Amino acid sequence: MFSISVFSQIKVLKNESLVEIGKDNSVGLYKKEDKYTVNYQDLNTSNLNTIRAFSFQNLNGDVSGLYKLIMDGFISAPEENIVLELPNDIIELHYEKNYGQPTMQFIQYINKNRKYVGKSQFLTQKQVDKVFGRTNGKYAMYDKASGINQDGKKGGPSTASTTNPASGAKKKAKK
Repeated sequence: MFSISVFSQIKVLKNESLVEIGKDNSVGLYKKEDKYTVNYQDLNTSNLNTIRAFSFQNLNGDVSGLYKLIMDGFISAPEENIVLELPNDIIELHYEKNYGQPTMQFIQYINKNRKYVGKSQFLTQKQVDKVFGRTNGKYAMYDKASGINQDGKKGGPSTASTTNPASGAKKKAKK
């Protein structure tokens, strides 16, 4: 009779899994430790199974700032895309009316290269609320220091980093 210890070389690691903040169809916001990731199905590719993502940390309330920036675009649609520079990517917020309803779309320049472009589905204001966890209360995971009023909207100024890329090039929104 003999015994073999197979578990002597296997170490169980703590699984720091993604926490879903919110999701609607093919767009979702996730949190892992202090990093936030937006995943989306890329509609700009012939392969419908292509999932793209862009990530950033919640420095200075950037997640709340991004949410507020998107919502402001629904109130007063910008004439041009809003250009955001993230550590690894450039993201444009593109607004367009679809069937008379204002919608927005994430356009991602992967690795800040304008040759590699990913596009999310168009989202309505309600869908953005869902993605950012406004309908399930999970926005508290990134919006800890906010003053919440009765209707659940955040008060106060935005502190998101929304710098333009060094080239200063802006793309006109198609009408």
